[in-house]
Amino acid sequence: MELRDIEIFLTLAEELHFGRTAERLHLSQARVSQSIRQQERRLGGALFDRNTRSVALTLLGQHLREDLLPGYELIRAAVDRAAEAARGCCGTVRLGAMGALPSEMAWLIEVYRERYPECAVECVEFHFSDPFVKLRTREVDVQLMWSPVKQEGVTCGPVVLTEGRVLAVADDSPLAKRRTVSMEDLAGQTVLDPGERVPPDWFEAMCPDRTPSGRAIHRGPQAQTFHEVLALVADGRIVCPLNGHVPRYYTYPGVTLVPIDDAPLTEWALVLPATAPPPHVQALIDTARDLGRRSVNDHTNTCETAAR
Repeated sequence: MELRDIEIFLTLAEELHFGRTAERLHLSQARVSQSIRQQERRLGGALFDRNTRSVALTLLGQHLREDLLPGYELIRAAVDRAAEAARGCCGTVRLGAMGALPSEMAWLIEVYRERYPECAVECVEFHFSDPFVKLRTREVDVQLMWSPVKQEGVTCGPVVLTEGRVLAVADDSPLAKRRTVSMEDLAGQTVLDPGERVPPDWFEAMCPDRTPSGRAIHRGPQAQTFHEVLALVADGRIVCPLNGHVPRYYTYPGVTLVPIDDAPLTEWALVLPATAPPPHVQALIDTARDLGRRSVNDHTNTCETAAR
């Protein structure tokens, strides 16, 4: 197999769609189909079951993907590192972040640029409703995500931000009149259903399905974006735990944000693919470790350097 054919096979195994695979690799759909047919003839068996409505890996295809993927990732990482080494530590880190969080990362980005003048950071927004797609497709090099992150194929780097949480409720909710609420106040309430693309353990760290004492919290309607969440809250259809920085950046008609006095701190970590990062990305990770985490709980942007 040529390296390009391996890339086509692995991308199709992930996308399970010929059109999306062709678009992602900047190829024609006919080129993708031709490559797969050639590999199947060479191997003597079908790699995919396909019809007019769906594409699925065969057992042979599953085994081939499992065998090829680790080696392919090592080759890509080695080529990236060699290219970076030839240029020195330079390049643009594509940093994935949700909503207004790039503003809370300015302190880290500024120091990184001072240390590595030939490097830059480009912030790319992603949505909680499909949190790993841009890491998986390499649209970003690293993402700022709340922890814990236990997704296969990614690794959790240093924690860079910590903050408390607020509860978004409709203005006419009895909870809106409270100075603070507790996690137990979520008992019997309806919260967001994040959808099937969101790993349950990751989302439940922010929005659990039970209170600390074990009482049920109901899952309700789905939303794809943060503003859709706020619209559901304003309509009284859900309440939603959010992070403490939200009141700094957002107001929404009909929504009140009430501090949660006993919520666990949110720890925002830099998350990246499990393969070795190129030098300019590793330099950002190293800078973050050197500087330590920063608290945005009280919006003072004071630096926390206490060890774990």
